[in-house]
Amino acid sequence: MEHFIVSARKYRPQTFKDVVGQQAITNTLENAIRSNHLAQALLFCGPRGVGKTTCARILAKKINQDGTENPDEDFAFNIFELDAASNNSVDDIRSLIEQVRIPPQVGKYKVYIIDEVHMLSQAAFNAFLKTLEEPPKHAIFILATTEKHKIIPTILSRCQIFDFKRIGVKDAKEYLKYIAENQGIEADDDALHIIAQKADGAMRDALSIFDRVVSFSGKQLTRQAVTENLNVLDYETYFTATDLMLANDIPQLLVDFNTTLSKGFDGHHFIAGIASHFRDLLVCKNQATIALLEVGDQTKQKYLEQSQKTSQQFLMKGIELANDCDLKYKTSRNQRLLVELCLMQLASITYDREKKNSNRFIIPATFFIAHGKQIDPIAKVTLANTSVSTQQQQPQLNTTTSHQVAEPTPVKAAPPKVETPPPAKPKIDISMMRNKVSGLSLSSIKAKQEHLKKQQSKIVQHKVLPKDPFTEEKMIEVWNAYVEKIDKKGEKIMASLLATDVPKLKNDTTISIELPNATMKIEIERAQYPLLEFVRSELNNYDVSLEIEVNELTAKKYAFTTRDKYEKLKEINPLVERLRRDFDLEI
Repeated sequence: MEHFIVSARKYRPQTFKDVVGQQAITNTLENAIRSNHLAQALLFCGPRGVGKTTCARILAKKINQDGTENPDEDFAFNIFELDAASNNSVDDIRSLIEQVRIPPQVGKYKVYIIDEVHMLSQAAFNAFLKTLEEPPKHAIFILATTEKHKIIPTILSRCQIFDFKRIGVKDAKEYLKYIAENQGIEADDDALHIIAQKADGAMRDALSIFDRVVSFSGKQLTRQAVTENLNVLDYETYFTATDLMLANDIPQLLVDFNTTLSKGFDGHHFIAGIASHFRDLLVCKNQATIALLEVGDQTKQKYLEQSQKTSQQFLMKGIELANDCDLKYKTSRNQRLLVELCLMQLASITYDREKKNSNRFIIPATFFIAHGKQIDPIAKVTLANTSVSTQQQQPQLNTTTSHQVAEPTPVKAAPPKVETPPPAKPKIDISMMRNKVSGLSLSSIKAKQEHLKKQQSKIVQHKVLPKDPFTEEKMIEVWNAYVEKIDKKGEKIMASLLATDVPKLKNDTTISIELPNATMKIEIERAQYPLLEFVRSELNNYDVSLEIEVNELTAKKYAFTTRDKYEKLKEINPLVERLRRDFDLEI
C-alpha cells in the first residue's frame, strides 16, 4: 500500500505566492529581501495553522538563493529548527549560541527557527537576550509563537513583530477547491464552505477536516456528507424551522426539535443557531448588507428567498426571544422546557386570531334565504349587510311591511313558464340593511362585537358570583389543602413550588407570594388556574386573585443546613449561644 501523506504536508506552500490569506506579511517580507532591509530577529505570532512556520521556512530558503543554485535546493544545512516546548532549558540555549558563531558552509545566512518560543524558561530567555540583540552578520533568528503575551518585553523589543491573522472563510474555501480539483474530487461549494467555517481560520485544520471527510465520502463530496461526518446542524434545519414558525405549526416544530436532540445536539446550540439564522435573514433584507452573509452561492439564494417571506418585525422579535433564551439556558433547571417555550413563542409571533376567524361567514346571506335556513343571531348583522351587496344583482324587492320581505317582481320571459312558489322567507330586519357596507367591513365587525357584549352582560346579570369575606388564616388553610391534594396526585414539583413561601392576604381578595427566581414564577403562573378555581370554590369568593413577586432574598430566609438553623435560632434568641457555651454543646 502506498504511503499516504496528509494534505497539510503534501500541499505545504513552497513560495510566498502559495501562502493563503497572509498577503500583507508575504509582500512585506519579499520587499525586505529585495531591498536588503530584513531584520536579524523576527517574531511571527498568531493563531495555530495560519502559516507561521511555513513562512519562516520559505524565508530561510529565499534569503540564501542567488539564482545559480538548483531550484530544488532546500539549504537544509543552513536552516536549524528548535522546538522550544521540549528544549526550553538554559543549556539548550547555550548550545544554540555556540552554533551561531560558526559561519555557513553553503549560502549566505544561517537561519534559526525557534517554534513555540513562549515555552522557554525565564532563565533561557535571559541567556538569549544578548545574542538576539547583537547576532553575527550571517545569523537570522525567526521566533514563532501562538501566545505573544507570554514572551517577556525585553525579547519583544529586540524583534520585528509580524502578526498573522486568521484565514478568511472565502480564502480557505478557494484553496480547498484547488486541492479538490488536483485530487479529482467533485466537491459541492456549500460542502467546502462548511469545512472552511468549521476550521475557524486555521488552514491546517481545514485540510485535516478535508482529508477526514474525503475518507468518509470518497470522490463525491456533498453537503449532506460533510454535515453528517462533522456532526454539525445543516442550514436546512433552520430553514425548515423558520417555515414552521411562519406557518404557526407548533407541534411539528417541537417534533423537529426532538429529532435534532436525538442526533446528539444540545438545545443551547440549536437556539443559538436560530438567532444566527435570523441575523442572516435580516442581513439579506438590504442589498448593502448582503456582503456580510458568509455562505455559499446556493445557500445564499435560499436565504434571499426566505427573507422575502419574513418581515423585519418578525426577525427582530425572533432574535430578541432567541437571545433571551440563550442567556437563561445555563441557569435554567429545565433547559429543554426553556427552549421549547421559546420555540412556541417564536411560532406565535405571526399568529393572528382575528385573521383565523375572519372567514367564518364567507357564505352569502342569499344562500340561507333561498334555502329557508334559520340565520344565527350572532351572524345576523353580517348576513343583513351581505344581502345589501347582493341586492344590486337581484330584482328589486317590494316590501309590504317593515318586518317581512315580499316576493321578487317576476321578470318577463318568452315562452312563459309556470313556477312553483318559493319557500317562506325568514323575517329580516330591513332597518339593518340601510347601512350599505360589506360583511367584512369595520362597521359590521364593531356591530358584531357590541352584540356579543350585550349577550355576555345578560348572562352575567342572571348569574351573580358569591363574594363571601374570609380571613388570612382560612386562606392559608385552603392553600395548604390544595398543596396536599396535588402532592397526593403525584405533582411533587408543583407542590414543592407552592410550599416555597407562606401566602399573604393583600387587599382583602389578593393572595401574594414571594419566590426566589423567575423560573419558579413562570411554572406557577402556568398552573395558577386550577389553583384559583380550588381556592375560590373553598372560600366561596370569586374575586380572589393571585399576585406573584420575585425576590432573590427570599431564598436566604430558609435554613437548609444545621449551621443555618442554628444561626437562625441565635438571631431569634441570643441566649442560645450562651447555653451552648455553658454546656459545651456541639452543633
